[in-house]
Amino acid sequence: MVSGIHHVTLITRKVQANVDFYAGFLGMRLVKQTAGFEDASQLHLFYGDALGTPGSLVTFLVWEDGSQGRAGHGQLSELSLAIDPASIGYWLTRAMSFGFRTEGPADEFGEPVLRLKDPDNIIVKLAGTRQVVSPAVWDGAGVPVEHAIQRVRGATMLTEQPAETRAFIEGHFGYRFAANQGNIDRLTSETGDIIDVRNAKGFWAGAPGTGTFDHVAFRAANDEVLVGVHNALEKDGIHTTTMHDRKYFRSLYVREPGGSLIELASDKPGMTVDEPEATLGSKLFLPKDPITDLNDLKVALPQFSMPGEPRVNYRDLPFVHRFYMPPDPDGSVLVLMHGSGGNETTLMPLLHKVAPRATLLGVRGRATEEGIPRWYKRITPFSFDQQDIKNEAEAFASFIEGAVKSYGLDPNKLVYVGYSNGANLLNSLLYLHPNLVHKAVLLRSMPVLTSFPTADLKGTDLLVISGKTDAYGKYASELENRLKKSGATVDSSILPTGHELGDSDVPVIRKWLDGGIQ
Repeated sequence: MVSGIHHVTLITRKVQANVDFYAGFLGMRLVKQTAGFEDASQLHLFYGDALGTPGSLVTFLVWEDGSQGRAGHGQLSELSLAIDPASIGYWLTRAMSFGFRTEGPADEFGEPVLRLKDPDNIIVKLAGTRQVVSPAVWDGAGVPVEHAIQRVRGATMLTEQPAETRAFIEGHFGYRFAANQGNIDRLTSETGDIIDVRNAKGFWAGAPGTGTFDHVAFRAANDEVLVGVHNALEKDGIHTTTMHDRKYFRSLYVREPGGSLIELASDKPGMTVDEPEATLGSKLFLPKDPITDLNDLKVALPQFSMPGEPRVNYRDLPFVHRFYMPPDPDGSVLVLMHGSGGNETTLMPLLHKVAPRATLLGVRGRATEEGIPRWYKRITPFSFDQQDIKNEAEAFASFIEGAVKSYGLDPNKLVYVGYSNGANLLNSLLYLHPNLVHKAVLLRSMPVLTSFPTADLKGTDLLVISGKTDAYGKYASELENRLKKSGATVDSSILPTGHELGDSDVPVIRKWLDGGIQ
């Protein structure tokens, strides 16, 4: 049978703020952290009760520093979590102590409801009800068990076709009409949770992105129910996906007439299939048959700390950036500047192989070309916007100054590593801001300034690695000669590769960092 909500999935922009809110303030248990099922380079967090039982789960796709979405029709909007009705006062006081603004308590369909917003501005409602109760209340987060979040109470679905949306959910997912309040029809499942179908005619359409809902998942008791619903939908001419194995449940997807994405997920195998109850949520897991290596993912995925643990407190600086701090840092810091189409995490796995104990500071370029990140505007493949290079070099120098102060870094101990487009801005920085960079690795680099300011680079140590078959490689010697004439110490290596990076770069960089290439 189909009965109630299995989980609700949303999208967050900042993982640490998300963990602090849902695990810290709300006191929900982090029961699973995985690489994304569709995209292994994306972190996926699951919160729930002590066992992560179906119906208690709120999950987040982490689009760290991703673009903000927009709530509108064709999406869900409000998330409702069940608490004991007598706990409204406790949560009002707790919200005030954490500095969260609240609305209410207000009466909604006969229930006391306290409204607030999470760090992504998603509306979270704490609904006082005894209709849904957790079989395994989590009491390990500092919230007294009598006041703890019980389960997902429900969600609000925005639709321009309220009658069709309501009929679809009632006809295929076991909900029944319970009550109407203004432009909202409340539907209730046999397990007691609710879907509020809100008439959103005249609203704008929703747009995917951070701060929005991805989907709601309803519960299927077993695979037979999944197959039965799939067949019934197909019989009605409604397209669904094929069945997916999500390791912790199996599922299929369909869009209701108003456009919201609905998943049907099985109750089994459950969250304890790959880790015991005592340590749920403490280990990163990979989806089945991952393309990416787990060690590489651990470096590239955004790090977070549980409430009370030491963490990196990110600062709001002009460039999107990411820290990776190894378990046993040696004090060294590598500043990473990606190539065209990369981002702040692209170079992290490679440089982690080079220096496993180094802290990595990956930075994302601010210029874009056809939607991909770059460090400065390009006119043709071999000519570049000179003013933009100067502007972005100035902005990056200011970013480094801010990062040094904000994160307590020693500017004289920073080692910069740039690849292609990033390396080209880096070699320009040597002349435009000659006191900024003291040690750097330039990978597949070429000079891009049409006129070079006079700069004294004595005391600057550089490694230039070019590819023998790289179309840009012929410019490497010109770059090296210019840097040497300016007083820099330049080591160089030519690898039997093209423009791409690979494992052959690792020992060359490592040897140079350990004492230079002889």
